[in-house]
Amino acid sequence: MSDIRYVCLSDTHFGEEDSLLTNLKTASMDTDPSTPSPVAVRLVECLRHLISKNRARKKPTLILCGDILEMALCEINEAAMAFERFLELVMESGAELFEKIVYVPGNHDHHLWESARETQYVNHIETIAPGKPLPIPWHATRMFLEEDPTPVQSYFLKRLLQRYEHLKGVSLLVAYPNLALFRENGERCVVFHHGHFIEPLYTLMSTLRTLIFPGREKPTDIWEIEAENFAWIDFFWSTMGRSGGAGQDVERIYEKMQDREAFKKLLYTLADGLAKKYDLPGWGDPMEARILKTVFGAGVDKLVGRERKFTERPLSPDAEKGLWSYVNGPLKKQILSERGGNMPREVTLVFGHTHKPFQEDMNFKAYPEWVNVYNTGGWVVETVDPEPLHGGRSCWSMMH
Repeated sequence: MSDIRYVCLSDTHFGEEDSLLTNLKTASMDTDPSTPSPVAVRLVECLRHLISKNRARKKPTLILCGDILEMALCEINEAAMAFERFLELVMESGAELFEKIVYVPGNHDHHLWESARETQYVNHIETIAPGKPLPIPWHATRMFLEEDPTPVQSYFLKRLLQRYEHLKGVSLLVAYPNLALFRENGERCVVFHHGHFIEPLYTLMSTLRTLIFPGREKPTDIWEIEAENFAWIDFFWSTMGRSGGAGQDVERIYEKMQDREAFKKLLYTLADGLAKKYDLPGWGDPMEARILKTVFGAGVDKLVGRERKFTERPLSPDAEKGLWSYVNGPLKKQILSERGGNMPREVTLVFGHTHKPFQEDMNFKAYPEWVNVYNTGGWVVETVDPEPLHGGRSCWSMMH
């Protein structure tokens, strides 16, 4: 068996009380991030056992594929402390499991990408002389990170890591929304993407734009997709839950989003409130509310019915359609753009987000061979009822 060179984990949701990797106080739903959870300890023991079978001394790379820190439903200090407990296990002084870490943000930790890209932009404009034109901010990184001369770093994550003396030299880079590993002979490529862009909910702004302006088409370039939707993703999925007292009610909204009619009712209440608060000239409140409800209702009909609540098979029909659209569209365009128009013969896709692990070969268009698709699952327990399709696993790519 080949040595393990990469280990990929996603959807740990460190800090969230529903995460099996966040420690809880005894007989309580209150978190206790001062110590690692028993499941986190066992997970790392498993990783240690697997990696110990490597014959070479070179340590693998850890790829964190989104929703690692829970930044929507808990305070950042809780998420950071729970993540630190995990780091202490996998990067124990003198027994570090990994040589470097690559972080691919998802929707619940999207703000780590926002802060990283803003820091990158500030560092870049410092190199430009006053009076010279400034470029627009970037909305994506190069997916082939190893070929990027100026890789992006997360100031926040780097400072967390460097609080440990023995980890000051460990590399921690950020790729968003896609990361690709490329075999030297050009035959094999493994792509990592958190998976949120396979669900239409995370391109809500693009959807509303086409509803309001029917002549405009939704973007197919990953840069433009993120540019149109980053504020929505960052606000609702990675910031709102930490907004003081208002943030305490966000989890209730998340729960309503699981049910189409409940979410519509919530948005219709919002429409009535907006119509009363913002009085447009020539329109009465009932008409304004009706217009808003029409737009909101159309959006809900296209978007709601979140993937994690679909339990009949690993991917719902809508999510499978979204996966095919993403792989055949934005992902293919980025691969071809960065590889000079050459598509690698063998492509593997690894994603998470749905919390339902699976493996399947899919015959996507414009790919020379069938694409091997893996889902890493998740580490969150959201219901008291058993859900056989939900679960967590580590996914590793053996490349030598």
